[in-house]
Amino acid sequence: MFATLSDRLTSTFKNLRSKGRLSEADIDATIREIRRALLDADVAVSVVRDFTGVVRERALSSEVSGALNPAQQVVKIVNEELVNILGGQNRPLQMAKSGPTIIMLAGLQGAGKTTLAGKLALNLKEQGHTPMLVAADLQRPNAVTQLKVVGERAGVPVYAPHPGNQGEDALPGVSAGDPVAVARGGVETAKVRQHSVIIVDTAGRLGVDQELMTQAAEIRDAIEPHEILFVIDAMIGQDAVATAQAFDEGVNFTGVVLSKLDGDARGGAALSVARVTGKPILFASTGEKLQDFEVFHPDRMASRILDMGDILTLIEQAEKAFDAQEAERMAQKVAEGKDFTLADFLIQMQQLRNMGSMKKMLGMLPGMGQMKDALDNFDEREVNRIEAIIQSMTPAERDNPKIINGSRRSRIAKGSGTTVTEINQLLQRFDAAQKMMRQMAKGGGAGVPGMPGMGKLPSAGKRAGARQAKKEKKLTPQQRAAAARKAAREQAEGKQGTSFGMQNSDSVDVSKLELPSGFDKFLGR
Repeated sequence: MFATLSDRLTSTFKNLRSKGRLSEADIDATIREIRRALLDADVAVSVVRDFTGVVRERALSSEVSGALNPAQQVVKIVNEELVNILGGQNRPLQMAKSGPTIIMLAGLQGAGKTTLAGKLALNLKEQGHTPMLVAADLQRPNAVTQLKVVGERAGVPVYAPHPGNQGEDALPGVSAGDPVAVARGGVETAKVRQHSVIIVDTAGRLGVDQELMTQAAEIRDAIEPHEILFVIDAMIGQDAVATAQAFDEGVNFTGVVLSKLDGDARGGAALSVARVTGKPILFASTGEKLQDFEVFHPDRMASRILDMGDILTLIEQAEKAFDAQEAERMAQKVAEGKDFTLADFLIQMQQLRNMGSMKKMLGMLPGMGQMKDALDNFDEREVNRIEAIIQSMTPAERDNPKIINGSRRSRIAKGSGTTVTEINQLLQRFDAAQKMMRQMAKGGGAGVPGMPGMGKLPSAGKRAGARQAKKEKKLTPQQRAAAARKAAREQAEGKQGTSFGMQNSDSVDVSKLELPSGFDKFLGR
């Protein structure tokens, strides 16, 4: 969603990092590039003006001029102001102190309210709540049928006493129905059945009109919801501000939900709605599946925009997808020094696939914006191929890949529908992973001794700066043999030299030397 904006901002800050000191001209040029990047991303002009004004004021203050790394300080300021634009801090849903919590969804037609109702219900169900969906959208054709399907997939009951608009399949004599009465009846039914959360799906229009606002206001007054969530399409562009202001005046919503955040649009709506309306963004829909739904954290979204990654969200998704018992078993196996097998590798790959799109997960890592082309070319089916290859092996081959010879590789390739080359590549990658697991079990790696994942440094355990004794150079067996032969030959010839490279004094005729008078006493004569 924010790929273009992220690339522009990253490029701007890259130019700053090459400068030790920042002049006013450097800061003005940076602010100009940030302004252009935000406007190109369809952020509202008023929001851009306020944002760049605050960033420039802080960048010209002593906060930056006195910093050891001025460029990093500017990036820090932009990150903090992005967080403020996105709402500051995450706000959870306001749950009722007694009785069921009533949540009303409002927004334009096509924003994704019905699908989002199912996603929100599934999310709350996983938290231990007992939600129920109410089909109060009787205007859009087959909206009630869609909500029933979504509810069935989420495992959540749906209150739908009226079929709604059936389009061409509408039965003669069936009235359009009263959405206010349906909403009121849904709340009463949920209370009787003791549901803890009620999610009311309301009708939308293709544009903001008085009829839409009147109906939404009547439903609000009838059910008195604890939360009114405004669902807005993140791909809507500059019109997001006008739409949000109209709904705020009409129904006075309490929070915003961004849908279609996985699209390729510029994403200016996310940076505009929260600042203009003053209402927090609570959730974000990031895909078509019911599981593609996450709590919106302004600080994490700002980190994604600035290509700093989103490790916390990645960890949360991993905790949901990975089996705790399997992780404990694997940790115990590594601690005991047992080898990492292909069967373990297969389990890890399957759990990794349960986390969702690999591209999405890799995109949450810091600096991955610079590898956008590689991410775009990444084949999501690679995990399926690896799974097919390992499942085509026998249990003995999975436990000991060294027995996989040429004929076995050919058999595995035929059974998995791959090539021998792909088998070889997988075994090479697995061998590297196996070595890494062995190193982890030994507490090795690259770093300080005794720390997991850190190897031994050359001077570890010695006083810093201390002068070390010079070690004798090791000789090869051939060099030692040659030195021994030379010493034996010199001993035999009586030519073993002195420390100064001269022959022994016994073999020298002193009388033939022209020495000063009395000097021979120094020669021991």
